[in-house]
Amino acid sequence: MSDINTKSKVKPVTTAAELPKFEIPRFEIPKFEMPKMEVPAAFRELAEKSVTQYKDNWEKMKAATEEATGVIEDSYATATKGFGDYGLKVIEAFRANTNAYFDFAGKLMTVKSASEVVELSTAHARSQFEALTAQTKELTSLAQKVTTETTAPLKDTMTSAFKKVA
Repeated sequence: MSDINTKSKVKPVTTAAELPKFEIPRFEIPKFEMPKMEVPAAFRELAEKSVTQYKDNWEKMKAATEEATGVIEDSYATATKGFGDYGLKVIEAFRANTNAYFDFAGKLMTVKSASEVVELSTAHARSQFEALTAQTKELTSLAQKVTTETTAPLKDTMTSAFKKVA
C-alpha cells in the first residue's frame, strides 16, 4: 500500500512562466463615415420646438411635483395628528367603559334579591348601550374630520397641478 501512495502519477503544478502564451490577433476596426447631408430647415425648426416644449413641460412637471410633495408632507402631518387624536378618544372610551363595568360589578356585590340583579343589569345595559352609541358617533365624526382634513388639500393640489400641466 505504501507503494501506491509514494508513486503518484499526477504531474506537478507548472508555474506561470511555463504556461504557453496566446496572443490576441490584432486587426484594425474599419471606420465608417456618416454621409454628409443637409438637414432641412423644417426638421431643424421642428426639433428646436420639440426641445423647447420638452423643457417647458419639464419645468411645469417639476414645479407641480415640488408643490405636491409639500402638500403630501402637510397631509401626512395632519393625518398623524388626527390618528393620535383618534387613538386618544378610543382609549378614553375604553377607560369609561371599563370604569362603568367595575361600578356595575361593585353594585352587583351589594344586591339582596334577584329582582335587584335584573333591575341593575337592565339599567347598566341601557346606559352602556347609550354610551356606546355616543362613543361610536363621536369616533365616526372624528374619523370623517381627519379624513377630510387629510385628503382635501391633496385633492385640491393634485387637481390644480394637473390643470397647470395640461
